[in-house]
Amino acid sequence: MKIALIGYGKMGHAIETLAAGRGHEVVCTIDNPVEMNEKESLLRQADVAVEFTTPATAVANVIHCLTIGIPVVCGTTGWNADYQMVANRCQECGGRLFTASNFSIGMNIMFALNDRLAELMEGRKEYRVSLSETHHIHKLDAPSGTAIVLQEAVRRRLPEQEAPIESIREGEVPGTHTVRYDSEMDTITITHEAHSRRGLALGALMAAEYLSEAAPGVYTMKDLLAV
Repeated sequence: MKIALIGYGKMGHAIETLAAGRGHEVVCTIDNPVEMNEKESLLRQADVAVEFTTPATAVANVIHCLTIGIPVVCGTTGWNADYQMVANRCQECGGRLFTASNFSIGMNIMFALNDRLAELMEGRKEYRVSLSETHHIHKLDAPSGTAIVLQEAVRRRLPEQEAPIESIREGEVPGTHTVRYDSEMDTITITHEAHSRRGLALGALMAAEYLSEAAPGVYTMKDLLAV
């Protein structure tokens, strides 16, 4: 599979490192809008583009790829307000788009645990739920897209809970997310702590492999993991 990397920061480099070991070739790296124009001929050679940039540039990057017929795996978060527009554009183009707030397999297991715990807490008014997320100082969106997904799942089950999120930015932390239930009697917490970006990179490559053979449409990690 030929891959174009849009966004050549730490995540882009991590994906590139793993790609060769899975039999893939990175044919193009793009790190800014100027390069998007300069390297379009290389971009068109790709079977799939993997996009990890910023909330300010992700939408334009994804739409450009879809318009020229390149399937896109997008790991950038913070552009939820434009999601439906992008999904509609994907359908108009007959394209393929895979989005996720977090590509880590372990984190997606935590999503399932979070939903189940919230289900068990229905009617347990003695507990108050809160969330926290810690990331490296370079992460631009706060709270993280992952934390928002966790919060939304809690609120669906427990609409009476505010479920506030505390966002912390320090050092080079890959990402830690905690959901905490407090009562006068005890505390229950579930936490996912990423040790490196490798898990995210592997999940993104698995998504690219999935998308390369998928029918036109919009996909998420639930499709990949069949959950």
